[in-house]
Amino acid sequence: MSTCDIIEQRSNATIQHGPLSQRIYLMKLSNAEPQSIIPELKTLARRKGYTKIFAKVPQPKVSPFKEAGYRVEARVPGFFKGEETACFLGYYLNPKRQVPRDKGKLDTVLSIAQAKTHQPCRTKPTPPKLTLKKCRPQDASAMSRLYKKVFPSYPFPIDDPGYIQQTMQTHIQYYAFESNGQLLALSSAEMDPKQKNVEMTDFATLPPYRGQGLAVQLLRHMETQMAAQGMTTAYTIARALSPGMNITFAKRDYQYNGRLINNTHIAGQIESMNVWSKGLSGV
Repeated sequence: MSTCDIIEQRSNATIQHGPLSQRIYLMKLSNAEPQSIIPELKTLARRKGYTKIFAKVPQPKVSPFKEAGYRVEARVPGFFKGEETACFLGYYLNPKRQVPRDKGKLDTVLSIAQAKTHQPCRTKPTPPKLTLKKCRPQDASAMSRLYKKVFPSYPFPIDDPGYIQQTMQTHIQYYAFESNGQLLALSSAEMDPKQKNVEMTDFATLPPYRGQGLAVQLLRHMETQMAAQGMTTAYTIARALSPGMNITFAKRDYQYNGRLINNTHIAGQIESMNVWSKGLSGV
């Protein structure tokens, strides 16, 4: 499942790129000038044979990207310190990649999920002998094994215990349900303390324990924890084909913000992703 993707700095911006998703991901524009980074990313993409550039950009800096052929695929209000909107942009070097596969199915999944918004969230009681906990470095090996069982491929190397331990020490908190010392379901909160946003991600539940509402309970717990730690906006980039994950976020009153077309290699193929977000001030 491990990818060959690398994370590096280019012209003061942070990017991730690699052959698995066949894309460049502009993760943080930071102090980079759009006029410098835009041609650099295009040159790199052509040299590597990538077919998409995906970029998260503050709304005031979007114009140069749009002029260069990028299109806004999603918007997350309050992404930067609870005040400024982030635009999720897509640039396609191969026209075929900008055509969503299974569009009818994607739209059906979204409609089903949105119908759950604002409905009373009847969280199922935690099954006996299950406990919810914050993961520790010594859990990393068991976590990586669970992720390997659930995901044939993933955009980040969460099947590597070393990666999990490293991210625990920097900016990601992992949470789990366990029983008798065995991990059964996982999730993570990837924090950006400077900008006060957090990505709710890496949800994985072993097949025998699905359908018990564990993901919703993990999400609710992470919201409480993140709000207490000063995060103002939570968001996710969820598989658009997955009814379960989209419904999970809709049940917690996240708002649908847009779709990233053929964006991420996950579960064995490149898939479109839905973006959802929620303010944490009332949590």
